[in-house]
Amino acid sequence: MHPEVLRKLLEDLAGGTLDVEAALQRLRNLPFENLDFARIDHHRPLRCGFAEVIFGQGKTDEQIEDIFQRRAAGGTNVLATRVAPPAADRVKGRFPAAKYHELSRTLSLRQRPLVESEGFIGIVAAGTADLPIAEEARITAELMDQSTRAFYDVGVAGLHRLLAESVDLRRANVLIVVAGMEGALPSVVGGLVDVPVIAVPTSIGYGASFGGISALLAMLNTCSAGVSVVNIDNGFGAGYQAAMINRLAGTHAKSTDRHNPDVSSETSDG
Repeated sequence: MHPEVLRKLLEDLAGGTLDVEAALQRLRNLPFENLDFARIDHHRPLRCGFAEVIFGQGKTDEQIEDIFQRRAAGGTNVLATRVAPPAADRVKGRFPAAKYHELSRTLSLRQRPLVESEGFIGIVAAGTADLPIAEEARITAELMDQSTRAFYDVGVAGLHRLLAESVDLRRANVLIVVAGMEGALPSVVGGLVDVPVIAVPTSIGYGASFGGISALLAMLNTCSAGVSVVNIDNGFGAGYQAAMINRLAGTHAKSTDRHNPDVSSETSDG
């Protein structure tokens, strides 16, 4: 249940337009709903600020459809990752407004009004082959109401492509850097900017890349300060973490503006 939905329910209860029994009926699935094969955490938006995300891999098409339907009933935005086209088609048949992003295999449904973030998350991808993971991060962050900017195909094999974007990279509040092969790109980016860098190793590469393990180890051994690392191919985890950082950065900016008479929020360029 979205916090604003709960707030409205409590206001109606306090105002007398909703009786106690009706309120209890609406709250009956908090904190979770048991579907036997899944326990849906409807309480998560209140605890964590964003609803539970559906991991589609390993689930049947019917299970994904059922979980998506129950999640959507809570009034929040819905995101499912690693979704195959047949499952996406089933969900879209029930929710025509849902969007399937074939490249990243994500399925999203926006039900809450978009609230633009103060700043943006930069999403940097080393090569075109890394785009499925980069796009998973982008879609995750944007469904959490965070603005993003993409910087794709700027790997270290042609460093001039990255340096050409260095001014805009420094304007981001946080950067997600996605790379396979030898995984060197986050270290380079970390040496150019003064914001957090979230490194995402991908499974792209030849035999000695060991399905992304080489990139993962290289990123964990970075000599650039301010670089954190998520698991191999975990674009979702990077997008979620970056969204939390960007949201906090926006909250801090608003707080600073309120206490600084020389700064006008109307002139903030994020």
